[in-house]
This record gives sequence, structure tokens and C-alpha cells, in this order.
Amino acid sequence: MRDPPQSLSLRGLTCRYGSKTALHEASFDVRPGEFVSILGPSGCGKSTLLRAIAGLEPVAAGEILVGGRSVEGLAPKDREVAFVFQSYALYPHMSCRDNLAAPLVMRELSAFERPALARILSPGIRARHRSIRDRVEATAAQLGITELLDRRPADLSGGQRQRVALGRALIREPQLFLLDEPLANLDAALRNRTRSDLRALQKRIGATTLFVTHDQSEAMAISDRVVVMFDGRVRQIGTPDELYRHPVDLDVARFLSQPHLNVIDAEALRAAIGERTASGDIILAGQALGGIEGVVAFRPEHAAIRQRQGPGLPGLPVVVDHAEHAGVEAHLFVRTVEGSVGCVIRIPSEAIGQWPPGSEGILHFALDAVHVFPAAETGRGAVVSPQKAVA
Repeated sequence: MRDPPQSLSLRGLTCRYGSKTALHEASFDVRPGEFVSILGPSGCGKSTLLRAIAGLEPVAAGEILVGGRSVEGLAPKDREVAFVFQSYALYPHMSCRDNLAAPLVMRELSAFERPALARILSPGIRARHRSIRDRVEATAAQLGITELLDRRPADLSGGQRQRVALGRALIREPQLFLLDEPLANLDAALRNRTRSDLRALQKRIGATTLFVTHDQSEAMAISDRVVVMFDGRVRQIGTPDELYRHPVDLDVARFLSQPHLNVIDAEALRAAIGERTASGDIILAGQALGGIEGVVAFRPEHAAIRQRQGPGLPGLPVVVDHAEHAGVEAHLFVRTVEGSVGCVIRIPSEAIGQWPPGSEGILHFALDAVHVFPAAETGRGAVVSPQKAVA
């Protein structure tokens, strides 16, 4: 019977490589059974964080607690942590069956008991081999890879190899799963399908899981909560909805926008659209436009373009540069008439023909979806809860 999932707590975790600090005092908690993604650009310290938890990287300062107990000084094999790598790391000379069995064979059988001949010598050895075989078959059935057990990794697709790698971690029944971009080598369609399967599997077994990715759509789709990192620091922690609606700073807002965030200087916005509507001041993010300093940000899905300005709506005169198809939707790239600011507007793909390059229009955006940030971001490096974020 599987042990109940364990919590994970990091307290001021710091890692250094010579004079370079790769991880700056990372602190957060993961609840038992929770699926938490570590999200950030390449080089921000995501993998270093995971490897430090697993005992694969030295820790310069701080504490790691699994189930309320410190793992300081414990070897990786003694931490009850399973690590799944981006590169699968399967034994190429072994069948999938033997790859799945390898962690159990190493842990439960001595060198003398491992050969098949040893099973003849002792009923106890036969029972242990039988137990390992049964667990391999049960794990394979759980992952839907039973028909692959007698194949070698070279005979498998990328998605099949990833399932075998997940199974090898799962079969150990660890207290904590650490997944380091395990889907990065898959094509887009297979990646989407596999991430759904992975989330369903995690819910079924109830394992506490840390999932590293640089793909914001992936993190937002499958996570209970997301930890956003930049430059080795934890910048914000929250549910996908909290991060999307209340980004703590401009970096987080930009990183969670597709294809990118629209950012306009407040002074330029005032000059372009004026400070008042027919009913009074234009209100952006709870502030009158005349009182805003810094930058105004909004996402492509919260923008629209029209042939002429509607009454009471803030708008910017823009010129269309080009459009990019994105399936049922498209991204329309525009710039302000004076050419100083570029923006992106999400439109139905069938509307592309209405906006050829060089055509002019008025850009509108939803006032209740605007974020206002100071011109010079301050306080970076501190974890800010969603309710304290600029909205």
C-alpha cells in the first residue's frame, strides 16, 4: 500500500557555482498531493532548484524539509524522491520491463540474488522476484504501456519512452516526484496529450509533484499552483488564475502573455486618448488616467480594433503591420500612428482579410483588464502574494 503523500518546504534555499549565485533564498511550501509547476525562462534556476531538492546539487544555505523532516546530509537514494529527466535516461540495452524493474532490483535484491539462477535456490528469492514482476506489470498497466514491456527504448517513440521513464519513477512509490521538463522533447500534439495523461496520473496516485517548465501554457493548464522564477529568485507564487489576473510585476505579466504583453507609457496614452470620456475621467485599474504614472499593460485578448472610435471608449490610432494565423484565432500586429509603440490584438482568424498591412484603425482595450506598473520596478526578489499584486 502506497504511503500518504508528503509535504515539501524550502527555507531560504541558496545554491552557488563559484562566485555566481544560481538560486537566491528560495522559500515556499508544497502541500501533500499538490501539483506545483516551477515556471521561468531558461537559466532562471528551475533545474538547479529541483536538483538541490534531489540531493544532486550542493546547497550553500537554507533547508529542505520533506514531510516536515530535514533531508540535509541524506544521499539522493535515501531522500525518497523520484527524478524524471528531460532526456528520459533509460538503459538502452535493457527491455522496458527491465528498465521499470531496475530501481526495485537495486533496492530489494543483493548482487547474489539478482541472477535468474538464484530463484531456483530459495523460495524467498523467488517470492521477491515475483513481487517485482507483479509491480512492474501493475505500473505498466497504469501507464498503458503493457504491450511495450518486451521492447527496448530504441524501438519506442518519444512519448512511449517518456511513459517508461515516468513508470520507472512511479514504481518506487516515492514521497515526492520531481519532473524536469519531461515533455520538452515531444512534438506539440503529443506534448498536449501526454501532459493531460500526466496530470490525470498524478491525481490518481495523489503524489506530491514539482514540475519544471518554461512553457507558460503548460504550467497554467495542469498546475494547482505555479512558482514563477527570474534570475534565480522566486518572484510570485499563486494559482494559475491568480497569476493571470494579478501579476506582481511587469516581468511576470509579460511572461504569462501570448504572444506578448502590450505595454504603453502612461504619458503617451494620455496624449493619445485624452483624460476624459463623456461621463468623466477614464478609469484604468482603479485610477483616473490623469493620476497614473508608469506604464499601462494589457493582453492581446483584452484588445480590439475598429474602423472608428466608439463613444466613451479609450482608443489609440494604429496602423497594421501584419497578421499571424493561430488556428481559430489570429494575432494582428499593429503600431501607433507615430510608430513608437507596437501592440498585438487577438482577432478571429476569418477577420484577417479586413486588416491588410498598412490599413488604419482604432485600438481599444478592456478597462477592467488593465494593469498599471511603476516605470521603475522595485522590490524584485521578494515573494508577493496575489492579493498584494498591482491590479
